[in-house]
Amino acid sequence: QVQLVESGGGLVQPGGSLRLSCASSGSLFRVYHMGWYRQAPGKQRELVATITSGGSTTNYADSVKGRFSISRDNGKKTVYLQMNSLKPEDTAVYYCNRALGSSTLSWGQGTQVTVSS
Repeated sequence: QVQLVESGGGLVQPGGSLRLSCASSGSLFRVYHMGWYRQAPGKQRELVATITSGGSTTNYADSVKGRFSISRDNGKKTVYLQMNSLKPEDTAVYYCNRALGSSTLSWGQGTQVTVSS
């Protein structure tokens, strides 16, 4: 069973930056379209960024466009989320998983991002 392990979260002040990582154990990672999702307390999980299997195409939710950047390293079976100009409303648990119409894998534990002064 493929495992997804997210890391890199933490407490940051508004305007700060974080880089999240998600490592996959699966041998088919390079053919997966991937995405970063987040879930804030009391809210549904939402998709914030996607990247195609080869990394050529990325898309972002309007709420993070221009501030977040998704990338991947298929050799390391890892997808990243660079988050800049963080806002308190970005506070959530962040997860990675398959995206763009693909069935999701088992969810990892996520990584907590807290934006607060």
